[in-house]
Amino acid sequence: MKSEKLILNLQQVGINDIEIVGGKNASLGEMIQNLKRLGIQIPGGFIVTVQAYKEFIEFNGLDKHIRQLIDGIDLSDMESLTAGGQKIRDCITGGSIPAGLSFEIRNAYNALSEVYSQNDVDVAVRSSATAEDLPDASFAGQQDTFLNISGMEPLLKAIKDCFASLFTDRAISYRQSFGYDHFQIGLSVCIQKMVRSDLAASGVAFSLDTESGFKDVIIINGSYGLGEMVVQGAISPDEFIVFKPTLKQGYAAIIEKRIGIKDKKMVYGNSKAERVKIVASTEQEQNQFCITNEQVLELSKWIMAIEDHYSAIKQCWCPMDVEWAVDGNTGELYIVQARPETIHSRKRLNTITEYAIDDAERSEKIILKGIAVGDKIANGRVNILMGTAKADISKISFEKGDVLVTDMTDPDWEPIMKNASAIITNKGGRTCHAAIVARELGVPAIVGCGNATDILQQGQLITASCAEGSAGLIYSGVIAFKKQEFDLDDLPEIKTPVMLNVASPEMAFHFSRFPNKGVGLAREEFIINNYIQVHPLALMQHENLNDEILSKQIRDHIRGFKNGEDFFVEKLSFGVGRIAASFFNHKVIVRFSDFKSNEYFNLLGGKYFEPKEENPMIGWRGASRYYSKEYKKAFGMECMAIKKVREIMGLKNVVVMIPFCRTVTELLLVYDTMKEFGLERGKDGLEVYLMAEIPSNIIMAEEFSAHIDGFSIGSNDLTQLVLGLDRDSSLVAHIYDERNEAVKIMIRTLISVAKKAGVKVGICGQGPSDFPDFAQFLVEEGIDTISVTPDSFFKTVKAIHRIENELISI
Repeated sequence: MKSEKLILNLQQVGINDIEIVGGKNASLGEMIQNLKRLGIQIPGGFIVTVQAYKEFIEFNGLDKHIRQLIDGIDLSDMESLTAGGQKIRDCITGGSIPAGLSFEIRNAYNALSEVYSQNDVDVAVRSSATAEDLPDASFAGQQDTFLNISGMEPLLKAIKDCFASLFTDRAISYRQSFGYDHFQIGLSVCIQKMVRSDLAASGVAFSLDTESGFKDVIIINGSYGLGEMVVQGAISPDEFIVFKPTLKQGYAAIIEKRIGIKDKKMVYGNSKAERVKIVASTEQEQNQFCITNEQVLELSKWIMAIEDHYSAIKQCWCPMDVEWAVDGNTGELYIVQARPETIHSRKRLNTITEYAIDDAERSEKIILKGIAVGDKIANGRVNILMGTAKADISKISFEKGDVLVTDMTDPDWEPIMKNASAIITNKGGRTCHAAIVARELGVPAIVGCGNATDILQQGQLITASCAEGSAGLIYSGVIAFKKQEFDLDDLPEIKTPVMLNVASPEMAFHFSRFPNKGVGLAREEFIINNYIQVHPLALMQHENLNDEILSKQIRDHIRGFKNGEDFFVEKLSFGVGRIAASFFNHKVIVRFSDFKSNEYFNLLGGKYFEPKEENPMIGWRGASRYYSKEYKKAFGMECMAIKKVREIMGLKNVVVMIPFCRTVTELLLVYDTMKEFGLERGKDGLEVYLMAEIPSNIIMAEEFSAHIDGFSIGSNDLTQLVLGLDRDSSLVAHIYDERNEAVKIMIRTLISVAKKAGVKVGICGQGPSDFPDFAQFLVEEGIDTISVTPDSFFKTVKAIHRIENELISI
């Protein structure tokens, strides 16, 4: 569209009109024109065009003066940047809007007020720059937004403030670092009807995982009130993750829900002088999720449609960054902004960079935890910034390589953030300002720590690690770490399928990039120990134990969920679901819980339910628990979680595995119990594997084969039980060896019997990674799959390639 118009309606523009209305407005217009027919709601509004901005600058004779001021700024000097930026903004806000433009704005505003049957309709006034929201650079947050503007005079002032925000210190600095010419960028303003999310909820969403770049999920962050609290990182929001492929198939594919710390919210102010204010959230709001599952799914479908539309336009995958809001008056959902995501969409996908802490005693040095942003590790000295006013930024002493520690970051600090080795905040979530800027700068950030500014001391030497899952860990001192890069193009092709042992659901998206054949072992114990943390029977029965301290701990723990049973089933299903979604095109073998009684005892409330056994390793564990009257109901919750993953989330690639099953009779008793709770082998394609880790599993392999779909060799326990030793005893540890001939005879026998029975057999122990000759033995025997830990994956593939080539040449 070629246009000299000063005012346009949002529905008059589209994605090809960035030069005349800026990226944000072009995107809103594009969605109104093309996606409203799909039921996606975008609030109406009008645009003050780039041409109007130019006429304003020309009318006030500001062009030459701004150029002179820019030329006088030393961008390496914070004081010069602060002073020069302020002078430019003062020139613009002190200017006058031409009478003709003012008249057109008034007419458009009155028309919008009529559409919504309001006098002086409440609007959001947002800047929209011509270099903003482009696929090669994100200018999100560089210009300002003004909420709950009502009346002509406040509107005209807000428009001038938006014009001035083209020259905030952060915008000047940011454009310079990306090589954009300050005078080739124009500014447009969006005047859009407010969604009354101050009476409901709002937030941010991405159509990919913001940390790993995993394409198949939608990440939603939200809180009560206006969305600025989420964007600024002033609170730790609720988080929802939805799996796109099965959502498209019609499943309710919410694979993660985490309740945030939503202790405050932004709402409408009580006067024109106080447009918005921050108030405390109610206790009920703090203890429940801000939107319903139905709203999560509806929003996710909209985001998928937006991503599909933009990807079709650009003829390549175009992940999206979306702002959404729920109107408290109507209960209706709206999209208020959408822009292309610009970090992961530009990354080279055939290279994997791994950071790993190289300190066996690191757990003793952890001083703080938060939410990890990125996957890097950095160290430096703590530099705490609290309540720093814009005018004082130039006076801050911040050395390159310092670790920025603060309550929450301010957009005006971006020139300082560029010099930080890491960023740590008390508040915020994965979609807040600190997180977005950290990703753009490529530095690790740990947000939502709660009390970092109290725990960490000025000048303290620390290490910030974002390489250990979704939890960011802060260590005291300098912790050794290593960095490895793998080029997937250099990885050889092999015939033997290599699967992964995945412990942490939070690392699953990251590991999905490995050229694997699925997950050979996903242990429920890791999820129970790290995410549930309460004994399953204590969750169900704590109110009958007359232990009020325990009951209070459990009530605090299950905040946001109906009850203890709901909490266990949901949390376990989310952990399993996240792993299954990450490897959706392959089998994910999930082993039912295999805690020993002493390990269960250590869970919250465990002391009330666990016996004291002399030798828990060969005691009440695995299959023997599942059908017992003492534990049956707890195992039933595991079955319900798997059932939810497969039937509600649609993740049919989940295979269940029964551990430590001593006899065929015991296996059939477990099947009866599973069926009682809705799981049945063969029904809806459910496969059941048996962990082959007891000599009886091999001795009776033919009998077991008649009732299962596969074996998975647990070489650790098998070695102990075949050799009759405790590997944790230093007195006999030297005898422990998976390559012992007795162990190899057992494995050879099992592979032979399983192949005759037409049953799959794999291994999920560490032996093949540690010992190439053991891997050679397995390949020679015709093992169906080898499953290893991710840190062993690349060396195992290379070792198997050598072995397969040697076998061919023999």
